[in-house]
Amino acid sequence: MRFTFVTLFPQIVEGYFGASILGRALEAGYLEIDFLNPRDYSKNRYRKVDDAMVGGGAGMLMSPQPLDDALKSLRGDSPQARILFLSPVGKPFRQQDAKRLAGEKHLVLVAGRYEGIDERIVELHADEIFSVGDAVLTGGELPAMMICDAVSRLLPGVLGNADSLSVESFGEELLEAPSFTKPDEFGGRRVISEFLKGNHSKIAAIKNRMAWSKTKYFRPDLYLRAKAKQ
Repeated sequence: MRFTFVTLFPQIVEGYFGASILGRALEAGYLEIDFLNPRDYSKNRYRKVDDAMVGGGAGMLMSPQPLDDALKSLRGDSPQARILFLSPVGKPFRQQDAKRLAGEKHLVLVAGRYEGIDERIVELHADEIFSVGDAVLTGGELPAMMICDAVSRLLPGVLGNADSLSVESFGEELLEAPSFTKPDEFGGRRVISEFLKGNHSKIAAIKNRMAWSKTKYFRPDLYLRAKAKQ
């Protein structure tokens, strides 16, 4: 699967994919990462990519021409590409979106900067618009990396143990149950005794109850949704 980051600062993104699971996945060829810098398409003699807002307002906006030409060029080379914009006003990104997008061949992640992007570019090119939370960041690179990470780990071969996907938070609308490792006692707290006896059916039942309890406490919205489906 191919991911293209449309960003003025590719160096922010490059380092993240140089190590750990995604770094190994890149080396193995399970995914491909490339970059498109709107500055390379600017017709301004100084390669300028921002301008003042029409009608006034604090800060600058990414101007339409460089982004428009960059995305048109990309569409010409990859007609099947799905273009995603990252914005606080977008639809909340969820695990179900990650699962759906993992079926695409090419995702394009457009990371805005300054005070945002000229709205006409969004209207012309966006297939989907996502938000990763009710907060405003200095740029869209971090949300773009988050979406790429969430989708990439669902691709065949990326995770060393694919079975781990089946018990993760949000997989069945419940949060993942608490997990423990050695030693059996730490900080005056012991691992649940049944976990040490090797009865996997009992362990699974306990984890299921704990997942329901954890979801009810931390995410009552998900808890009520899961209860309604029972």
